[in-house]
Amino acid sequence: MSDPIRGILPVLQTPVAESGDFDIESMERQIDFCIAAGAGGLVFPVLGGEFQYLSDRERQTLVEIVVKKTDKRIPVIVGVAGTNISTATEHAAHAGRAGADAVIAMPPYMGSGGPDENLRYFEAISSAGQVPIFIQNAGAGMQPPALVRLLTEVEHLIYVKEEANPSAHHISAIVAEAGDHCQGVFGGAWCRWMISEMRRGASGFMPGAPVVDIHVDIWDAFQSGDEDRARDLFDQLLPLTNLIQILGLRLVKEVLIRRGIFKTSGMRAPGSTKMDEDDHRELDAILAKLRPLFRTRVLC
Repeated sequence: MSDPIRGILPVLQTPVAESGDFDIESMERQIDFCIAAGAGGLVFPVLGGEFQYLSDRERQTLVEIVVKKTDKRIPVIVGVAGTNISTATEHAAHAGRAGADAVIAMPPYMGSGGPDENLRYFEAISSAGQVPIFIQNAGAGMQPPALVRLLTEVEHLIYVKEEANPSAHHISAIVAEAGDHCQGVFGGAWCRWMISEMRRGASGFMPGAPVVDIHVDIWDAFQSGDEDRARDLFDQLLPLTNLIQILGLRLVKEVLIRRGIFKTSGMRAPGSTKMDEDDHRELDAILAKLRPLFRTRVLC
């Protein structure tokens, strides 16, 4: 088995041009930026990439672009969640053919499946993809015993992205109970509980892409034993984290524009909050303080 995946695994955003078409050049800049910043892997398409608003063909086309551009420099974890077993297995099989290093999936996201239904769903993904699996535990989510059962019984399911509240407590429980069946538990939810989750044994995090260099520096500082520096960087990042949780993915794309990676903040998700003048002023103030921490420049 290859070495376990660890570190900061940014969730790629989907760049949408003013015409509504995908901006492939911006996607490729985003990939190069994340790799240059020290990402341990790339995740796409999941909730942060608006996967539920992409057609199946669009999802698969973009996955192929991401895998090709990444070119095995770091692992690519492909989102394969579906509303049912058939859809999820189709995407898992495609991910395996496309060269994904792993896949990630929530349980069927339009309805609440029972424990046995979730077991069959992930068994089908495992059989179709034949690569390591992350289970994304989001929203109301499953309790740790249910996650441990899946880790124990489903071949290839060896990772968890834990973001159901209280996520840090869940990470402690999974690390304690899953043993060798789990190769890593990753934090999400914009990394808002990052320090505590690292102290409890998190193997990494899946934030958005716009400040991945700062997330990497927080991770590296903590792993080297410098918790004070990790906390100082985390505290400086909190205002942006808070604003993202209020305004959502359009703000994430706006930061990518400010950093020279995206050209527009176009969204696929309908009804997305649009930033007004005061939102931009608040972002200006936050980025003025963060800019000295930006160590990665756009390379293409």
